[in-house]
Amino acid sequence: MSNRAGDAGALWGGRFEGGPADSVAALSRSVHFDWRLAAYDIAGTRAHIKALHSAGYLTVPELEKLDRSLAQLLERIQDGSFTAKPSDEDVHSALERGLIEIAGSELGGKVRAGRSRNDQIATLIRTYLLDEADHLENLVLQLIQVLTDRAEENLAVAMPGRTHFQHAQPVSLAHHLLAHAWPLSRDLERLGEWRNRARLSPYGAGALAGSTLGLDPHLVAKELGLSGPTQNSMDATASRDVVAEFAFICTLIGINLSRFSEEIIVWATAEFDFIKLDDAYSTGSSIMPQKKNPDVAELARGKSGRLIGDLTGLLATLKGLPLSYNRDLQEDKEPVFDMVDTLSILLPAFTGMIATLTFNKNRLELLAPAGFSLATDVAEWLVKQKVPFRDAHEITGQLVSYCEKNGLELHQVPDSEMAAISKKLTPEVRDVLTVTGSIKARSGAGGTALPRVIEQISALRKLVSKGAGE
Repeated sequence: MSNRAGDAGALWGGRFEGGPADSVAALSRSVHFDWRLAAYDIAGTRAHIKALHSAGYLTVPELEKLDRSLAQLLERIQDGSFTAKPSDEDVHSALERGLIEIAGSELGGKVRAGRSRNDQIATLIRTYLLDEADHLENLVLQLIQVLTDRAEENLAVAMPGRTHFQHAQPVSLAHHLLAHAWPLSRDLERLGEWRNRARLSPYGAGALAGSTLGLDPHLVAKELGLSGPTQNSMDATASRDVVAEFAFICTLIGINLSRFSEEIIVWATAEFDFIKLDDAYSTGSSIMPQKKNPDVAELARGKSGRLIGDLTGLLATLKGLPLSYNRDLQEDKEPVFDMVDTLSILLPAFTGMIATLTFNKNRLELLAPAGFSLATDVAEWLVKQKVPFRDAHEITGQLVSYCEKNGLELHQVPDSEMAAISKKLTPEVRDVLTVTGSIKARSGAGGTALPRVIEQISALRKLVSKGAGE
C-alpha cells in the first residue's frame, strides 16, 4: 500500500484519490518558514514516544530505536544533510518523512498515533517562544544596564524636563534616562507573567477532542519542561492568545525604543545639540559630506511600526475564528518570527548607540532653567508661605508675564518689581530660583532629587542582576 506520508511528504492522503492542485499545494505550504521549529518538533516527538511506550504502544527496543533515530535526524538537520523538500507541506510532514527514512515505515509510522498537527504546533510555538523570550529578556536587560550606567555617570547634570515638548521643570539627566529604563523593566515583568500562561502543554489534545489511547499528557509536559497540560482540548488547539500576548509585549518593547528614538533624533540636531552620536552608530550622506545621521534611532522608530503591523495582522487573523482549529492559524507564526528577528537585530544596535553617545552637559545645563521652568518652584514656595495655590498660580503667572514683556529670566527681576506684582514675593523667593535647588527639593517618592535617583539606580541594578542570574 502506498504511504503518502513517506512518498510525498504529507500526513494525509488515504481518503483522497489524488494530491492537491499545484496552486493549492503552494498555498498550503509552510515549511519555508516553520522549519525553524524543527528542533522543537523533534523534542516534542521524543516526549510523545515516551508517552506511547508508557501506555503500552511501543516496546522498550522500539522506544530506544525511535529515540536514536530522532537524535540522528536532529544531527542531520543541524549539519544540513537533511532539509525540507518542495513536496513537504510543513515541518511536521518533513520530519515524519525523515524519521521514516531512518527508522523505517513500520516503526516510524507508529509515532503519529495519539497526536495531531493541531496539538503539535500549538505546543511547539509555545516552547519556541519560551526560548526566544529568554533571549529577548537578556537583550532588554543589557539595555537597562546601559541606561543605568549612563544615569550613574550623569547624576549631577541638569537638563530641561518637558511636557507637551515645552520646557516644564528642570530634572537631572540621570532621572530622564531612568524614565526610559522603567518601561522596559515592566516589559520584562510582562514576559515573566506571560511565561506562566505559556508553560502549559496542548500535547494530548489531539485534533480537538483529546485521544482515546490513554496517553499521559503530564508525562509529555514534564519532558518538554512545561508545567502541565492545558485544561480544555478545544481551547488548546484553537487559541493563540499566548502568541498574541507575546506579540503585544514585543510591540511594547519596540514602542518604548521608538519613544526614546524620537528624543535621540531631536537631541542630535544642531538646534538642540544635546548629544553627539558615535561614528560607529551613525551614518553619513551620499551627497552631503558634513552629515551624521541618527540612523539607528530612525530605524528603531520605523521598526516599531513594523512590530505594530505584525501584531495587528495577527489579531485580525484571530478575531473571526470559530472553534476549534482552523487553517487560518498557519498565519500565527510568521508575525512572531518576524518580531523575534526584528528585536534580535534592533536591541543590540540601540544599546550600543546609547552606550557610546556623548552628552553636551554644558548645553543641557544652560537650557535647564530656560522657558521659565522654575515657575512651579515659585508657586510652591508661595504655598509654603500659606498662600492658596490658586492665588500662588496667578501671582507666578503675572511674574512670568512681566519677564516675557521685559526680556528677563525669573531670577533677574528686581526685588521692587517682584513686590509690585505681589507683596508675597519677598526676596527670600530667590532661594528657589536655582536649578540645583529645584532638583534637590523634589525629593518625594519617584522624584528627580539625587537620593531618589540613587534609589532607582539601585533597584534597577538588582533587577539586572536577578535577570542575569536566572
